[in-house]
Amino acid sequence: GFMSAFAKAAAYALADQPAVNAVIDDTTKEIVYRDYVDISVAVATPKGLVVPVIRNVEGMNFTDIEKAINLLGEKARKNELAVEDMDGGTFTISNGGVFGSMFGTPIINPPQSAILGMHGIFDRPVAIGGKVEIRPMMYVALTYDHRLIDGREAVTFLRKIKSVVED
Repeated sequence: GFMSAFAKAAAYALADQPAVNAVIDDTTKEIVYRDYVDISVAVATPKGLVVPVIRNVEGMNFTDIEKAINLLGEKARKNELAVEDMDGGTFTISNGGVFGSMFGTPIINPPQSAILGMHGIFDRPVAIGGKVEIRPMMYVALTYDHRLIDGREAVTFLRKIKSVVED
């Protein structure tokens, strides 16, 4: 599904822009860069939002990511997630599109430095070869901690996501 494509794209983009996968250590106040990608995936349940973690996404293929998302989603809906299932994510993806959102700004999941918000796919007018055509489009938003990430890194990250997903 779309979530596995965006998770894999995020793994590539996080490798390309390591500050987006970093954290500020609470004790030392130093930036800690991580060499692994553990993506928290926001899941709505009858009891509220939970964010289970897919570990080491950088080493997974689309099928493995999809299986992990489905397994964690099922555990979340059955209220069977353990603390370990939700601890230690390095980056979060939230898909408001499943609820029909057109656009929004997600809130960072501390101590992470960024979160990617996916939104609904809607037909929109797009300029293609000098003409306006109607195409299915999705907006995405990156909320980030400006202490670690500047606009250039954020935009480069988003362009990498776009490039990988469109390929």
